Amino acid sequence: MAVASVARLREADPMPIQSRPMVAIDNITMSFGDFTAVRDVDVQVGDGEFLAIVGPTGCGKSTILNAVAGLLTPSAGSIRIDDKPVNGVQESVGYLFQQDALLPWKTALQNVELGLRFRGMAQAEREEKARAWLTKVGLAGFEHRYPHQLSGGQRKRVQMAQALIVEPKVILMDEPFSALDIHTRHLMQNELLRLWQEDRRAVMLITHDLEEAIALGDRVVVLSSGPSSRVVESFPVRLERPRNVAEIKLDQRFTDLYRDIWACLRGEVEKSYARQD
Repeated sequence: MAVASVARLREADPMPIQSRPMVAIDNITMSFGDFTAVRDVDVQVGDGEFLAIVGPTGCGKSTILNAVAGLLTPSAGSIRIDDKPVNGVQESVGYLFQQDALLPWKTALQNVELGLRFRGMAQAEREEKARAWLTKVGLAGFEHRYPHQLSGGQRKRVQMAQALIVEPKVILMDEPFSALDIHTRHLMQNELLRLWQEDRRAVMLITHDLEEAIALGDRVVVLSSGPSSRVVESFPVRLERPRNVAEIKLDQRFTDLYRDIWACLRGEVEKSYARQD
């Protein structure tokens, strides 16, 4: 790993002051029978921080995210959101999945308002909020379209509105743009950053795309190869905001950081492939 390069970066540019923790993952271990997916993982996400997590396939990234959402229970350790223990499914969390999670028999408007409906909000109020969010994500006039009548990028915009309309304290994202073509992906990444900048929430993004992790994140955490995956290193991303994800990749600091993180990540990827042979 380019240790000297990382050391010079850290000495020259001190860590930014972190806000209070919104998500506190304290030494969690996730085991399923005799199989341990992650072991002693300790990660904190500040209020308003955009954290990206990268690691080899099968290292337990989605497992960690599902534990934060309350969909899985740690075998050891604890998770807190806004200083409250995570016990069961969390209403304070918005989740953007890799695959479309829209109900095909409901319109864009009905899909967006779904979370508010579950919270008992009156129909007129939730429809008004849903229309406002569809406008915010550039889908005014598409309220009555069904998912099959929308493009991949449009469906992803509906998903973002659906997740953000409930004003979550934490936004979880499981490779939300991986199924999109590169041009649509850049558009959606910029759209996500625009929406996030308006009212910063704590974000946890997992991705296999290191460029995406750096372009979007305030910090990139690298996980080791599984099983019994752990945190290997945490890299601060010192690139100004607001960002354009395509243009930021031309910045020399982006290139230097990519090289340093990949030097750390590459060994874990190689271990993962070696175990599959």
